[in-house]
Amino acid sequence: MGNKTIDMVKIKRILQLAACGQSLLSISKQLGLHRKTVKAYLSNAETTGKSYDELIQLKDPELQKLLFSKSYIKEPDTRYNDIENQFGYITQELNSVGVTRKLLWEEYKEINPQGYNYSQFCFHYAKYKIRHGATMYFSHEPGDKMQVDFAGKPLSIIDRSTGEIIACPVLICSLPCSGMAYVEALPSAKQEFLFNALSRCLEYFRGVTRNVLFDNMKQVVIKNHRYEYSFTDIAEQWSAHYNTNLTATRPRKPKDKPTVENGVHIAYLRVYAKLRHEKFYSLAELNKRIRELYIKHNETCFQGRMESRQDKFDTMERSCLKALPTDPFVIRHITQGKVQKNYHVILGEDKHQYSVPYKHIGQTTRIIYDENNVEIYIGMDRIAIHKRDKRPFGYTTLPEHMPPHHLKYQETQGWDAEYFKSFAKQIGENAALIFDRMLASKDLIEQTYIACLGLKRLSEKYGYERFELACKRASEVKKINYGLIKNILKNNLDKKEDNQLELFTIPKHDNIRGAEAYNQIN
Repeated sequence: MGNKTIDMVKIKRILQLAACGQSLLSISKQLGLHRKTVKAYLSNAETTGKSYDELIQLKDPELQKLLFSKSYIKEPDTRYNDIENQFGYITQELNSVGVTRKLLWEEYKEINPQGYNYSQFCFHYAKYKIRHGATMYFSHEPGDKMQVDFAGKPLSIIDRSTGEIIACPVLICSLPCSGMAYVEALPSAKQEFLFNALSRCLEYFRGVTRNVLFDNMKQVVIKNHRYEYSFTDIAEQWSAHYNTNLTATRPRKPKDKPTVENGVHIAYLRVYAKLRHEKFYSLAELNKRIRELYIKHNETCFQGRMESRQDKFDTMERSCLKALPTDPFVIRHITQGKVQKNYHVILGEDKHQYSVPYKHIGQTTRIIYDENNVEIYIGMDRIAIHKRDKRPFGYTTLPEHMPPHHLKYQETQGWDAEYFKSFAKQIGENAALIFDRMLASKDLIEQTYIACLGLKRLSEKYGYERFELACKRASEVKKINYGLIKNILKNNLDKKEDNQLELFTIPKHDNIRGAEAYNQIN
């Protein structure tokens, strides 16, 4: 695996593909990873003692801890020896009418209750077939594949206010086995519109095919050569969410997807031709009409046959589709950001800043965000999560991310007269009186907040009881300030029973003349 850990989305795709019986070479090509890397992750997975399906169901942190933990010890597994001798019998039985791998696995479990679960049974049998060259290809197996393409010609809507004609790219999806089609016009061909439309397509089919074949479109495919291709982050997320495998056609090879190419041609005949004299003023209005036409197309019988695409789908293919996930697909974007000196990272799309713990200043983070949330990672560790805020040039800051001295300053932003009055009332009447006089001592009340904070800290240092007595003693003085209360407490004058305050009285001395000395002056 080298020194670089791949992200959890790809690890789950490795497990999903392995659970479907894909070979190391096949997984390596589909995910753009070296075979040794795939083999190493699968070896880690096998040492956990859990099946691929069990690992796939785990949350990312749990799966990461389990796969990369060194605490488990691999124990010898004798189950493979028990099943290896049965592979020849399994291959022979699969040629019988109505016999499936699921049936043979159930028979195997009856004899070997502690044997492999179904996903591992299929995985090891697939490896056996690769070694013995016993693979077979069924061109239009039910539930195997959905083909996706954009029509070459867009449809259009009219802007009511300006009269502008707006072109709308048209997405076409086909199931090769039954011929079922799904057609939808999009605002644009951007990734978010494409994958949300594909999710609606699967909802229309009420299930997920094992594979999805895309044309060589830039929204999905990053690199496509004759023997390998890689997909965008959003495409990988969509694939993992629906547990389906992504494939792509070879460049300039339309025969790789003849069904959807035919579907585009039929769309021109059954949809475009019908709409040529109609005008639409909104995308919803256009798609409603398109839906009426392609549903009618799906329910129209094949030429010379008493069966429609919908009939064939219901009888042959519907039951072969995998179930839809319970949660809807949410697009998660991934970007990077360096933690600034103000312990925030910038989400460039919104020009908004989000805080992280200040100890990460200077480090580069990975930011994963969707429509509602922003998650910030360093490596595999999530260091912060925020609700997404699209205000440009704004800040979202959590107090726990701030340095202590910044937090103290932040606290001052919440000071007001009511805060200090409420605090003083908890101590006593004299404290409340002193705080009121302090707050009224300046023309701008905000200028008294620092002194009030000083009084608050004196009460915490010397205790509320002594602070109340000190305020009682100071209440006879006309001008109240922080130094007066501090001196009373420091010199223990609050403990004297005599209420006469002598802090600032002039001492008696022979060299000091009183008012009577000036009465004799003529």
